[in-house]
Amino acid sequence: MRVSILSVGHKMPAWVQEGYQEYAKRMPPEIRLDLVELKPEDRTSGKTTEKAKALEGERILAAVPEGASLIALDEKGRAITTQGLSVLLTEWMRDGSHPAFVIGGADGLSDEVKQRAGKLVSLSSLTLPHAMVRVLLAEQLYRAWSILARHPYHRE
Repeated sequence: MRVSILSVGHKMPAWVQEGYQEYAKRMPPEIRLDLVELKPEDRTSGKTTEKAKALEGERILAAVPEGASLIALDEKGRAITTQGLSVLLTEWMRDGSHPAFVIGGADGLSDEVKQRAGKLVSLSSLTLPHAMVRVLLAEQLYRAWSILARHPYHRE
């Protein structure tokens, strides 16, 4: 099964790359994480925030793998627990689905991306730096798998 993470932002600091890679490599062979980094729109060229988000949104939608189910991460989305994510992971594995999580840039996601998404999910009610979200998401996907595999990583 493939899980795609489409993330606006490139040239991330080493700690972000290392953190993401740490959890991606822990995933079992039957669940592969694919990270697609998308260039953020230049904010110094006089574009409005809405125009910049719209242009990033076009890049995001063009990068969604064919047949993937889009899940937009947004602080105003439906809150999800780690246990809830493990249930979703079970469903995706059972159905042979290809979830594609999208992480917006500094100003969030365009309305077009949110409307296209099958789910709008919140990892936290806090506003999180988009670079940190890719690490957090990879860790939570690994944790969700560890729950299913009864691996001792997750404790309750």
